[in-house]
Amino acid sequence: MEELVNGVDVHALGEVIEKVRADPSLARFRFRVSNRWDEGGHSETTIDGFYGAGAEQTSDNRPFTLEADEAPVLLGEDRAPNAVEHLLNALATCMTGSLAYHAAARGIRLDRIESELRGEIDLRGFLGISDQIRNGFQHIEATFRVEGDGTEEELAELIRFSPVLDVVSNGTDVSLRVEKLEAAEAPSASPEELHPPA
Repeated sequence: MEELVNGVDVHALGEVIEKVRADPSLARFRFRVSNRWDEGGHSETTIDGFYGAGAEQTSDNRPFTLEADEAPVLLGEDRAPNAVEHLLNALATCMTGSLAYHAAARGIRLDRIESELRGEIDLRGFLGISDQIRNGFQHIEATFRVEGDGTEEELAELIRFSPVLDVVSNGTDVSLRVEKLEAAEAPSASPEELHPPA
């Protein structure tokens, strides 16, 4: 029987938790993205299927496409958010989802969740001016305003289940490999292109 709390089917959520408890291999997920550079600071990312719950997962709504660019002050054309803005968005949405799901699992009903995130960065690291300054955010400040049940302490504890919060707070090992591609050869023209019909 479906019971929605915070828009989450808590009965189905309980079933998922029990399945994973019985078979921990179902908890292993692998998400993937592919990115293609356009020019300057502009690139486009495609997000399609992912592996999880013991199988490849996809839907009719996929693939998703996200763009990134830089603002004019950073020599871009401001056609889309930049990468660190995407990171703040990922952090905000992940913490929000974690709060909603974990609150639902505990029967804590929420009516509204709003958040504001600010990230402080010193570009001297990224620009190679100083090796004493990290390339990324020095500090991120997140403020949540929540209407509903639960104390501030309980809600803050539930937000801390966020995977993206864990990634940015504790760091994650990143394996990096660069493969050099040969310059693409220009495609040869077809006979029709060389000699169009009269």
